[in-house]
Amino acid sequence: MVAASAALRRKPLAVRVLGRPLVLWRGAQGVHATDDRCPHLGARWSDGHLADGRLVCPWHGLAFDVAAPCSPLLPTHDDGTLVWVQLPGEAPLPAPVLPLRPASALVSVMTLPARCSPREVLENRLDPWHGAHFHRHSFARLAVLERADDSITVRVAFRVAGPLAIEVDARFHCPQARCIAMTIVDGEGAGSVVETHGTALGTDRCQITEAVFATSSRPGFAVARRLGALIAPYMRFAARRLWVEDAAYCERRYDLRQEAATGRPSGHTPSCQSQESSDEREPAR
Repeated sequence: MVAASAALRRKPLAVRVLGRPLVLWRGAQGVHATDDRCPHLGARWSDGHLADGRLVCPWHGLAFDVAAPCSPLLPTHDDGTLVWVQLPGEAPLPAPVLPLRPASALVSVMTLPARCSPREVLENRLDPWHGAHFHRHSFARLAVLERADDSITVRVAFRVAGPLAIEVDARFHCPQARCIAMTIVDGEGAGSVVETHGTALGTDRCQITEAVFATSSRPGFAVARRLGALIAPYMRFAARRLWVEDAAYCERRYDLRQEAATGRPSGHTPSCQSQESSDEREPAR
């Protein structure tokens, strides 16, 4: 998983996966990806522009023809909310393995860089016990209802205002190697899904992406969906508030793992930034 679908608008997008600079763009036939280096003299494609859906080099105006590519195209998949790229060496799949998303939902996507690996991101989400202690501003209490081989189901009370909280039952599971999904299985918002993805940017950098698909059986939810463009920023704010704290958790776990491996203290301080990127904006679905 490399970007939010909404990030691909009218210009190319630079991304990095496992230290490899890539460029993404949306053309007439969908989303495309290749190395962010024009084979002519090495200009960054991502500094160029799009003309009639074709990627144009900023230095000499050379256009990338997907029918006869001048550099290898990488397989991509756009699921309508997130964009995926398959790198060489990965087992090919027709599409990413995802949890069941609600058909009608308010959608928001939040991204945050952190100094860790996807492993620490998954560890954080599979540790629901820390929520009521580390995020007291958001969670009042938590109890584990079931621990299966491939999932954990908890009853968690989300704070609404002061002592007022709403209890829901939520199931955590891993649909794929670098993703954790939380599905509300009972209570307010049943059917809502939160997907957390960890994408390795390099040896010690990770992009945390959280996609929220909120739904409700309440009659007023149809009105909320029509106001999705106004509500989504508050959803991203709530997700970012938690993940700024959890990124520090992940970085601490990563540092301890590195210290154990090297025998040297890391000496790092938390690196996550509490700032929002405009390419995270998602419409209601």
